[in-house]
Order: sequence, then structure tokens, then C-alpha cells
Amino acid sequence: MLNTKVRSTVHGAISLVNAIATGCGSALGISLKVRVEVELQEGNGILFQPEGGTPLLRNIINRSLPKEITKNNLLVIKVDSQIPAGMGLKSSSAVSSATALACNALVGNELDDKIILNLAVRASLDAGVTITGAYDDSTACYFGGIVVTNNYEYELIQREEAPADLYAVVFLPNNNRYGNIRNLYLFSDLFIDAFNLAKSRQYWKAMKLNGLLTASALSGDYKPILTALQRGALSASISGNGPSIAAVTYKEHIDDITQIYDKYNGVTLVSKANNNKASFEVIVD
Repeated sequence: MLNTKVRSTVHGAISLVNAIATGCGSALGISLKVRVEVELQEGNGILFQPEGGTPLLRNIINRSLPKEITKNNLLVIKVDSQIPAGMGLKSSSAVSSATALACNALVGNELDDKIILNLAVRASLDAGVTITGAYDDSTACYFGGIVVTNNYEYELIQREEAPADLYAVVFLPNNNRYGNIRNLYLFSDLFIDAFNLAKSRQYWKAMKLNGLLTASALSGDYKPILTALQRGALSASISGNGPSIAAVTYKEHIDDITQIYDKYNGVTLVSKANNNKASFEVIVD
């Protein structure tokens, strides 16, 4: 059955273990969210609001929808995101998964989670916005909670609920400097150790080791990670390839961590851990 307007919601995530060096990673869902609305109107073609749809989104749309849909209708895509782009908070994974979900719901396709995720991941690889396919990021965004994955095999090894009272305090530096990602491969044996810690559910140890490794490899400033730990964070790390730094903590330590981050040159966000799966609704005007 063809719907005329669908809105999907997918949340963001932070890294626990960076997957670039090994293809194996872990991530935690957070409550910052993306909403993608897909609507059929009279006309033809694709219209993005705001303007300038990326090759990634166009790839997902073309993979999800029959050509006659855009040939015989105007497809209006609206993207509303709370997730800062290009900061390591999985905005690409969230937007791509939300778009794939909305498009498939629009045309009444069978909503198989694995098919939707694989579609989004393959489109991301084609668009060159990921090296490993970022299956860890995509599954954390899509399913919420804590995930451990083999990205090369598109395998969700384990997923469990995050503590309901867990928060991420995220520092976004104004200096969006990135290090040489190739240096991550120099620590591949240690990233395997971090991954094995995550696989054994020692998530905060894994994240601490990931923080040491990514800061060293990417020439990042370790001080914001260290100060978050000193102020009571369970763990902290560069998220993704940066530049954001994420600390996980319980509510009683949020103020202490945000106060120290506010002394740096950047912006601090606080987001509760998310356990909610991606969702969609059919909009009836």
C-alpha cells in the first residue's frame, strides 16, 4: 500500500570502540535525534528541504523507491536533525537510516530491520562517508542501547539496554581539527583489546582504552578526557574520529563535567542514553 507522507525518527550515538583499524566496534545510543519526512506531491523528481540533498540521501532514495515513484510524483524530503554534523556523533548513520526507513514505509515495503540497515550502510559506503560501513554506528542509532558489531560482516554481535539513568556529556571543540586517520591502524592490536573488553561487557574499560588510542593516533588533546574522568565520569573518549569528546556519567556528575568543559573553547551538550528503536508514523493531514 502506497502512503503519501511518512515521518521517521532515528537517534544519534557515541563511540565506545572505534572500528576503523579492525572493522570491529562498539557504540552507545544517545537521545539527540533526526527526523526525516518523506511526502508524495503532484509533480515529478525530488525536492530536499533544506535544499541540496547529498549524494548519500539520493543513493538511498534510488535504492529504496521504484523509479516510477519519482517519475510520476514529486518526492519532498525534509530533514530535521538535532545531531551536529561532522563531529563524530553519527549524524550520517542516523540520517541515512531514517531516510531508508521512511522511504520503505512510504511504499509499503516489508520493514525488515536488517534490510533497512544494510541499505543505509551500503549507500554510505558508496557515498564515501564511511570506511568500514559503520555498522556499529548504524545499529546503535537504529536500535538504541549498547551495541557490539563486526562491521565487515554486517553482524550485530550483541545489543543490550543502556542504564536508564546514564547520560553522555559531549564537548564539541570550536577547532574542528582532525588527525591522520591512517595512524589508527598502528594501534590495531590494541583496538582489538578494546573490542574484546566491549564484547565481554566491560564497556567503560573499552571506552577508556579507546580514548587513549584515538587521542594518541589522531594527535588529539587528551586533557578533556582526563578531566572528565577526574570529575566522576564512568568513561570518556573521542567519539568516532572526532573532534567531539564524549563522557558517560550518571546525573550527579553532569554539572561537574560540564563546568570543566565550559572552560574550553567549544560547546557542551548533554544527552541521555537512548534505548528506543527507530520508529515511523504515517502522517494523515
